[in-house]
Amino acid sequence: MRKRKKVLLVILTLLILGFLIPQQLKMPVQGATTSDYNPNSFWFYPWGKSVTHKGVDIFAATGTDINASTIGLVLYAGEIPMGGKIVLVLGPKWRLHYYAHLNALKTSSLTFVNKKSTLGTVGTSGNAAGKSPHLHYSIVTMVPYVWRMDSDKQGWKKMFYLNPIAYL
Repeated sequence: MRKRKKVLLVILTLLILGFLIPQQLKMPVQGATTSDYNPNSFWFYPWGKSVTHKGVDIFAATGTDINASTIGLVLYAGEIPMGGKIVLVLGPKWRLHYYAHLNALKTSSLTFVNKKSTLGTVGTSGNAAGKSPHLHYSIVTMVPYVWRMDSDKQGWKKMFYLNPIAYL
C-alpha cells in the first residue's frame, strides 16, 4: 500500500512539473516570418487524406534548417508514410510538437533538444512530394481541452490540436 502511494505521488509530481515548465515557442524554420505561412491554414477543410489541416505549413527553400520551437525530448525521429521524415518532440505542458515533411533528419530519438537544436531541414517528404518545400508543424496536447470541441468536421479533435500560429 505504501509503495503504491509513493508511485502515485511521483507520477503526480512529474505531471505538475511538466505544466510548470515555461513553453515560450519560437519560429521553427530558420529565417521564416509571418509571410511564409497562411494564417488561415489551421483547421482548414477540406484537406486531402487528413480531411482537415491540423497545423501550419511554413514554406522555405529545401535544406533550410528547422530548429526545435521549444525545449523537450525527441520521442521519435524517423519516417512515416504520410508525414515523410518527421520529428516528434514532447515539450512543456505535456504537448507534442510534430515536425513533418523534412528533407533530412539531424536529430535522433530519445535526445533532449532546446531552441538552438537543429532537428532537420525543410523538404517535401511523405505526402508533400511534388509540392512546394515546407515544414508542417502541429501542436497536440495530451490533456484534452474538452471545451474546444464543436460540430465541425472532426470537431472532436479540436480538444487535442492547438493552433500553432497563435504561439508563433
